[in-house]
Amino acid sequence: MTDYDLERYLNVRSAHGASFGPNGDRLAFLLDATGVPQVWLLDEPRSWPEQLTFYEERVTFVSWSPERDELVFGMDEGGNERAQLFRLDGDGETIEPLTDMPDAKHRWGGWNSDGSRFAFTSNRRDEAVFDVYVQDRDGRGDDAEMVYEGDGWLTVAGWSPDDDRLVVSEAHSSFDQDLYVLDLDSGDLDHVTPHEGDVRYQSVEWGLDGDALYLVTDEGADTMYLARLDLDATEISVVEEGGDWNVDGVALDEDTGRLVYSRNVDGYTDLTVGELTSERSLREFPTPNLPRGVAGGVSFGPDAEQFAITVTGSTNNTNVYVVETETGNAERWTDASTAGIPSETFVRPQLVHYETFDGRDIPAFFSVPDDATDGETPVVVDIHGGPESQRRPSFHAVKQYFLNRGYAYFEPNVRGSSGYGREYTHLDDVEKRMDSVADVEAGVEWLHDHPAVDPDRIVAMGGSYGGFMVLAALTEYPDLWAAGVDVVGIANFVTFLKNTGDWRRELREAEYGSLEDDREFLESVSPINNIPNIEAPLYVLHGENDPRVPVDEAEQIADEAVEQGVPVEKLIFPDEGHGFTKLENRIEAYTSIADFLDEHV
Repeated sequence: MTDYDLERYLNVRSAHGASFGPNGDRLAFLLDATGVPQVWLLDEPRSWPEQLTFYEERVTFVSWSPERDELVFGMDEGGNERAQLFRLDGDGETIEPLTDMPDAKHRWGGWNSDGSRFAFTSNRRDEAVFDVYVQDRDGRGDDAEMVYEGDGWLTVAGWSPDDDRLVVSEAHSSFDQDLYVLDLDSGDLDHVTPHEGDVRYQSVEWGLDGDALYLVTDEGADTMYLARLDLDATEISVVEEGGDWNVDGVALDEDTGRLVYSRNVDGYTDLTVGELTSERSLREFPTPNLPRGVAGGVSFGPDAEQFAITVTGSTNNTNVYVVETETGNAERWTDASTAGIPSETFVRPQLVHYETFDGRDIPAFFSVPDDATDGETPVVVDIHGGPESQRRPSFHAVKQYFLNRGYAYFEPNVRGSSGYGREYTHLDDVEKRMDSVADVEAGVEWLHDHPAVDPDRIVAMGGSYGGFMVLAALTEYPDLWAAGVDVVGIANFVTFLKNTGDWRRELREAEYGSLEDDREFLESVSPINNIPNIEAPLYVLHGENDPRVPVDEAEQIADEAVEQGVPVEKLIFPDEGHGFTKLENRIEAYTSIADFLDEHV
């Protein structure tokens, strides 16, 4: 097998987030060919794309106007997540700032039907809450009209077909939302999802006549299903049951009734394409012939005759495909490079399940190098963040690099992960937090029984909440690990909750517990208070501008571990936030991780 260096793998490109132009003959999308995602343009499949933005900072989304030759895109600075909105002419010659308030976050809420106005939410009035704004396409800065003063985490989910209302989502936690309909003339806000307990209402789309919403929800069920919400009666009716797996997203063309919904089947995306024949009945079209993996981010073309969708797989880097709605014929439009690495060298994982301490089966993806030697293969146990997230079979350049280097790769979806029903996601709430860490320990014990694995060379690695899991695994089960790598992780739940962005604190306390009611417990499960248990070398990496997990989490865990005599390395990036987006920083970060593991594993 040919060995490729890390820089080569990190130069594997990703094209995603496509938006069709108003005539359906051009496709705008994000591509990281320059090292960070920028806006690019295509007018035919696999042709040479035209670059429209040239920033050193990442572009976070792009959305084409429904009628004009112009786009809106978002961009933050240094990973601080305070996205600003910009208008870009379709020829790429003129860019106008629309918000120009760098201390505030702006969350895109979509164009109205003729592209004369757009909506967004922002915390420019109060950092802890989001208000709803509407702005003319040629306005800027403080020209936006506040149409609703909020008191929580609000997002605009879209304009009604006649442009007189907005649907607004309020998040109380990752598993509890409410929907409201805001009348733009009267300012009245109608609550349309009264409920008790935690219920998710997500992926919201307006129905054809503006009298209903289509969405996915778990109201009254363990898994998410496709539903219709009658706005007059505020009643939910089932369009498609979830069954054993979540329906995790829907896209609906409000003019034609054509829709695409996705089902998450053990991490893999199953797509259904069809057309509404009545309020709750669907005529299905053939299943698109797309690569197996993870797909989402649907953008319909004119009359919904075709749609663009982003597709990624374990052995397929991320690209945009265009699907003929009625036939299912799919064609790849973008040509994101694999940096000259043959795709047949990428390793496909095996979906496995292992038994944990309470008899539950935990799903995981396990990848083994083709030339693995029995009993001599080191393993990276890569634990996802969230915790309300899920490791899925998408392309992961760093994983493929380590597989090429001879490491196996183990990616568990421990309790608390999404994708497996409501009950499973709540098994790690507050006082059950350490049960998820026990699931990691059970996964390592499963690895010990695998013939290829060297049980003395197992590494814990994870980012964000996954970073906490690394630190907790090292302190709770110190004899299992040869090394640990903590990327932007939580070391101390008390300081994390105190210092995280004001807009996030309530959402995070719903998952972890509150400073007021659960402080003693939060201290007991914080790895910072159990550092003497660590036996393995530790590497800590963080972004200085991280608004989610402040950089002090890295500083305090590294300092305390050094005082306890733990071999520690630390790397802080001054121009990054919650993760590493700039190519040169990614190269430095993961090269140093590889060197660290070479030394200790």
